[in-house]
Amino acid sequence: MIVAEDMAKPGVCAMPQEIPGTFTVLAEDRGTGARCGVLHTAHGALETPVFMPVGTQASVKAMSSAELEDLGVSILLGNTYHLHLRPGLEVIGAAGGLHAFMDWSRPILTDSGGYQVFSLAQSRKIQDEGVVFQSHLDGSRLFLGPVEAMAIQRTLGSDIAMVFDECIPAGSTRDYACQSTARTVDWAARCREQPRAPGQLVFGIVQGGAFEDLRRQCARELQAIGFDGYAVGGVSVGEPEDILMKGVADGVAELPRDRPRYLMGVGRMSQMVRAVAMGIDMFDCVMPTRYARNGSAFTRTGVYPVKAASNRLDQRPVEEGCTCYTCSRYTRSYVRHLLHAGEILGLRLLTVHNIHRYMCFMGEMRAAIRNQCFGDFMDSVLDVERKAVFCGDDAVRGC
Repeated sequence: MIVAEDMAKPGVCAMPQEIPGTFTVLAEDRGTGARCGVLHTAHGALETPVFMPVGTQASVKAMSSAELEDLGVSILLGNTYHLHLRPGLEVIGAAGGLHAFMDWSRPILTDSGGYQVFSLAQSRKIQDEGVVFQSHLDGSRLFLGPVEAMAIQRTLGSDIAMVFDECIPAGSTRDYACQSTARTVDWAARCREQPRAPGQLVFGIVQGGAFEDLRRQCARELQAIGFDGYAVGGVSVGEPEDILMKGVADGVAELPRDRPRYLMGVGRMSQMVRAVAMGIDMFDCVMPTRYARNGSAFTRTGVYPVKAASNRLDQRPVEEGCTCYTCSRYTRSYVRHLLHAGEILGLRLLTVHNIHRYMCFMGEMRAAIRNQCFGDFMDSVLDVERKAVFCGDDAVRGC
């Protein structure tokens, strides 16, 4: 089994179990809105800020549950839509729920499927009751709405269930955004009424597109309904960076201090550090695993392609000074060889390193908040971003 350094499991909180949903802010940075906290769930407590690797189909690609635990991962994300289609609720129910099915004893958050419906725009029809669309697997006609999404998540038994929402495409008109946001609030209210799995928390999702007043209004209306936590959704859907970050600021502005705040689908380190400065507590993204499969490594000094020819004879580790399993035992030359040879071990080793880097990054943010130096930490992260040399969609930097 691939094992990272034994580093007190960053993000895994060993305090006594409290009532699921209890959220306590433990430290706040005086110069920004950044904060450290702890959220209690039915499967343990989470230290925030926290990053959730994406396990869409009950698997973080290339990793076992034991390996993720050894890397200090404290919570995973699963997906309602994908798990409902394959393997199906009958299979997961027979196993006793998603935790038992994938042998994961720590918390799980399940996305409601709203984003997947958004991505199927060419084959969907939105109605007041939900969305009719075609399966991406076999083209069969499917229906997903607030009642169905919550019923699926109840069977999955996730610790945090997300309400069913409509993700507004970038560039949408104000009229469309108004109608869509109202529909999201209505669906959220219906989700709130549905039965839950024991100890299951439910988070509302702030939508509103690129319109500040709509996002603020949505946040206020969701609070009036009452949820265990709140997410900012509908960003990172193709909009420019400045619009993305403004959407985060607008979405978080009206959210309560005493509830966790989750930014959905954002995972670039420069974006996360800016979002934490605004008061965001939770993140998920496919970036660390997807970049690994594409042959790129995250480091303290940026992202670089291990597959590059310049690494053919390089006997240094993937990241100098890193203590993960990959960097402790293998060279860039070897990992590059595996990637070019199509060996599965290559992408596994890079995945181990990238997830380790993300877990360390979150731990560094928490430490900076506790030590009242988060502003300096943020500046150092953004300085790496400013020095980036962009090549296509990937930021390629010196390492």
